[in-house]
Amino acid sequence: MEDMLSETKKQITARAAALGELLQDHKGVNVSVLDLYGICNWTDFFIITTVSSQTHMDGLERHIRDFCREKEIDILGCSRSRKDSDDEWRLIDLGSIILHLMTEQAREFYDLERLWGPAAKL
Repeated sequence: MEDMLSETKKQITARAAALGELLQDHKGVNVSVLDLYGICNWTDFFIITTVSSQTHMDGLERHIRDFCREKEIDILGCSRSRKDSDDEWRLIDLGSIILHLMTEQAREFYDLERLWGPAAKL
């Protein structure tokens, strides 16, 4: 049983690392992959990146959706504001991995890295 849990943790970690690289490859700014395993009981990783524009945010979401489709990962939810032009923070929920696409202003204001300070960074 422990071997199976360890293998699942390795798979989730590999997916989180791959998603972090995907965001960097597509010009996500200051990508942080926070390992919340053992700190949080509802997810294992936060991936946070700053976007440069609404178009950039939409493009990153599209790349994430393509990645998930290719790897057969279910997207459990995606938050959006009613007016896409006001969208400062898009959260994409993959269950064990939560992605945060944020404008610079939203990222500075909410400062998720500080809130989850004990988390190790990949």
